[in-house]
Amino acid sequence: MDREALYRDPYPVYARARAAPGLTFVEELDAWLVARHADVREVLGRPDDFSSKGALRPDVIPGPRAFAELAGAPGGAPVVLSTDGEAHARYRRPLTRGLSPAKVAAVLPFVRATAGELVASFARAGHVEWMSAYARPLPAAVIGHLLGLDPADVPGAIRAGNRAEDLLFTPMSEDDQVAAAREVAALRHLLAAHAARSRTAGSLTGELSRGLAPGPGEPTPEQHDEIVANTQNVMLAGHLTTTALLGTVVHRLLRERDQWELLCERPELAGAAIEEAARYEAPVQGFRRTVTRPLELAGTALGEGETVFVSFGSAGRDEAVFERPDEFDIAREPVRHLSFGHGVHGCPGALLAREQLKVTLELLVRELPGLRLAGEDVVMAATLIHRAPEELHLCW
Repeated sequence: MDREALYRDPYPVYARARAAPGLTFVEELDAWLVARHADVREVLGRPDDFSSKGALRPDVIPGPRAFAELAGAPGGAPVVLSTDGEAHARYRRPLTRGLSPAKVAAVLPFVRATAGELVASFARAGHVEWMSAYARPLPAAVIGHLLGLDPADVPGAIRAGNRAEDLLFTPMSEDDQVAAAREVAALRHLLAAHAARSRTAGSLTGELSRGLAPGPGEPTPEQHDEIVANTQNVMLAGHLTTTALLGTVVHRLLRERDQWELLCERPELAGAAIEEAARYEAPVQGFRRTVTRPLELAGTALGEGETVFVSFGSAGRDEAVFERPDEFDIAREPVRHLSFGHGVHGCPGALLAREQLKVTLELLVRELPGLRLAGEDVVMAATLIHRAPEELHLCW
């Protein structure tokens, strides 16, 4: 199996790994696969033994010309996703404040208004490509709003953030790498200028600016880089995961038609549908962890410096925890999944994602109850970072 094939459908590999004794080394991941729910939970609960450094190791190393484009831009500092201990806690604190239940509640009117406008823009057409018309624009607008960005800057900022991902995970020609790096550098300059204006603002950018450079006076160059890097990281993470779930939940509800009809009959199941979608297709399939000392996991001896891939996606299909794990069933008895992480690295934006999904399902059930798939050919994107359909054509 090549890497692309694994990324498009990792579940057979997960199933074999869960059934095998110990851990399974997967060449395409260049890591030991942690596939069982109990083992995933254990690794996530032992951050001292399993470091987050290198959590998102690149598939591609950009060339020197691309690096040269980024050299003069701020950023490039560690971020919350790939740090441990006090550094991780320091990066996380402003995110916890900026994404608190009160902050999420305050943004809900904007979410509802934006969602309504998006659906109204295509409701009369009778058909839509869901990912481009709704699943990407809604979370992008919401995270831009929370960051306090000028709405006119949000589409370009999101595109540049996606180009940053492309640089590290998509094979490209040298010229394309350079073009992508230029967009990323421009984004970092934009975020730097925005952060400088946001020191006293109530936005998520303001929280990051004050939290990472406390006290009076201008941030140091190192603090400046941290603010830009972590703002860029939360912008990307703040929309990709929600976009993926917006694709997954609609796809699965409509593919299993009885599930959509059940939701229309019982709209109170929207929350259950969201959790089932997250379990069934974890939006982030997993992260890497680096072993910090010789130890044993699931009967497999691991040495210091070895890499494990902690699979949320596999944990959600574990037969030992979930009945009929390969069936999508919004009426199943709830069991806590790990798709938003666990422990100190649990997703700080999980509540925001859930609320956007809830608003969306309530809107669709009310406005487009006749929604259906406009074809069976749905191709999943070749990525483990935001698992979702590449395109999702719907009609009504």
